[in-house]
Amino acid sequence: MLNETKRLTIAEVARTLKVEPAALAAVVEVESGGRIQALVEGRPEPLIRFEGHYFDRRLAGDGREGARKQGLAAPQAGVIRNPASQAARWQMLRQAAEIDRKAAYESTSWGVGQVMGAHWAWLGYPSVDALVEEAREGLAGQLRLMARYIEKAGLAEALRAHDWAAFARGYNGPAYRRNRYDTKLAAAYAIYQKVSFDLGLNAGAETRTARTRGPADLFDSTIRFFAALFGRRS
Repeated sequence: MLNETKRLTIAEVARTLKVEPAALAAVVEVESGGRIQALVEGRPEPLIRFEGHYFDRRLAGDGREGARKQGLAAPQAGVIRNPASQAARWQMLRQAAEIDRKAAYESTSWGVGQVMGAHWAWLGYPSVDALVEEAREGLAGQLRLMARYIEKAGLAEALRAHDWAAFARGYNGPAYRRNRYDTKLAAAYAIYQKVSFDLGLNAGAETRTARTRGPADLFDSTIRFFAALFGRRS
């Protein structure tokens, strides 16, 4: 379950996409399990997945041969396995970048939306480095990247309509039924539909109605109001 701070960030991006925050939160939950970053050498970094078959296609000659020998590239999908830990995956990415930085970043999926770096030009970024920089700007940056993909791929309407099958087909691929992507989205949405995505608004409403409550209730409402206020600024 995403905490209040994360839900507020999701709500801000959802407004720009004109989708219900709970629907966008459902995609984040299914894609990342609510996990936003990993600690890599003391720094918070976005979750990544390196795709060796993408890397193989972007290399040639000695570069491709060297990458294959190091276990970083293969012509078939699924041959190059990702380590379990994010720290090890980042190390794998660094090794690939030593061979070809651009190709390595393009061959990696980034952030809570697991958007491939290879899409940088299609999504309107000036370079793959710009896409990666956005992904490394915490949850807000990762969500902006994911929102770009959803908008560009023409999937925003399916998300607005809660057409989970249509969204799953476009976002997860034609084999989405195999891993029940659509039903997982529906289940996550059912949960997030019941929680608040605007703590500030709720806290303000409580403060406005506090006059009708007793002293203990007024004190409790005031505490929640300032918690929400400072939470929005952090």
